[in-house]
Amino acid sequence: MGKLTPAIVKAAGPGRHADGDGLYLMVKPGGARSWVLRVQYAGQRRDIGLGGVDVSTKMERLKADTANGLIGDDLTVMERALLTLGEAREKARLLRRVAKAGRDPVAERDKDRAASPIFSVAVTKAHKALEGNWGKREADAFLASLKQHANPSLGKRRVDHIDANDIAAALKPIWTDKPEVARKVRQRIVKVLNYAKVKKWRLSEAPSKELSLLLGKQRKGGNMPSMPYADVPVYFQELSDAAETMGRLALMFVIATAARSGEVRQACWGQIDLDRKLWNRPASIMKSREVHTITLNDQALAILERARRHRRSDDKDALVFPSPSGKAMSDMTVSKVMRDAKLPYVPHGFRSTFRDWAAEQMSHIPDAVAEAALAHAVPDKVVAAYKRTNFLEMRRGLLAAWGDHVFKSKGDTGAPPSLAHGHG
Repeated sequence: MGKLTPAIVKAAGPGRHADGDGLYLMVKPGGARSWVLRVQYAGQRRDIGLGGVDVSTKMERLKADTANGLIGDDLTVMERALLTLGEAREKARLLRRVAKAGRDPVAERDKDRAASPIFSVAVTKAHKALEGNWGKREADAFLASLKQHANPSLGKRRVDHIDANDIAAALKPIWTDKPEVARKVRQRIVKVLNYAKVKKWRLSEAPSKELSLLLGKQRKGGNMPSMPYADVPVYFQELSDAAETMGRLALMFVIATAARSGEVRQACWGQIDLDRKLWNRPASIMKSREVHTITLNDQALAILERARRHRRSDDKDALVFPSPSGKAMSDMTVSKVMRDAKLPYVPHGFRSTFRDWAAEQMSHIPDAVAEAALAHAVPDKVVAAYKRTNFLEMRRGLLAAWGDHVFKSKGDTGAPPSLAHGHG
């Protein structure tokens, strides 16, 4: 039984106060209190600092831990910087055993001193370390999605304590209802935990295989459901014949150009070169944050002509497809056109539709050309260099052929067109 009590620890004056078995309470003249263990190691007597003194009650300790994002037994006595009398005795006992076993008690004490951060802190640190590799939109989405969908469940758990069951529990509420969001959140949780592994905050990478077993498959069509390319001509004609709205015109332009909805909604007249039949997109509206040019086929030009009839300003910054207020229309405005038709697809899916069509109906065209048309990165350096010269004209032919498919007549045989036809 030790000599000290919590009351003595709290009231002790300056000096060295023995508890027994080499444990001492050290009180400095200014009142600062700490724990020291005197132990024999390698034939020498050593004084080892164990940490500061915690004289708070259990309730006060619980409140402090909660404020610091710690739950229950998140920190062992070896990791705590402040120790109650009972914790100091336990830490001293463990280190005495280490010394008797011939191991360095100081090394053992310091091994876990830098406690692993809680998940919400690791998210911030990973974001700061990795954001230079992303565009601003992707970096913002990384942080926002984890704060909304992961931190409520995982935020206060230490990263080295998070396992597959914890991650699955965090994802379950959105795994089937919001499959695309859930997939991205899962990827970002994995990225944070793998970053934690590199930083030595946890011993292993994220448990990806176990997580797949726990979560199971998502419902079909969760990843941006796309319309089969054979169905596009009929739907495009229906859009063209329906009452003209900016939402419908914007969706038709999405289809004709295979562009992202956000890029179309932010398109300005100053970006359009009608003489050269080009849409020169600035980095500010691109997901890659790199400038990109789209060639305009006859169908896209016809849509622009229809949109120009509604143009209210000659300002080059005027939007091509504005909302009634003159500002950029919302993504919901374009999506609503398809929802109102009770279609199980989304506007972004037309990019996949175009890619499927290019792969199956234009197989003589290199994949890199179709990827460049979608503003996807072309990683091969030789192909990237070639892209600067011939890719623009090859893409012009590819988009022209896509336009012919989209607006083909009912009697069309559907035979794959050649890039040599006159759509220059």
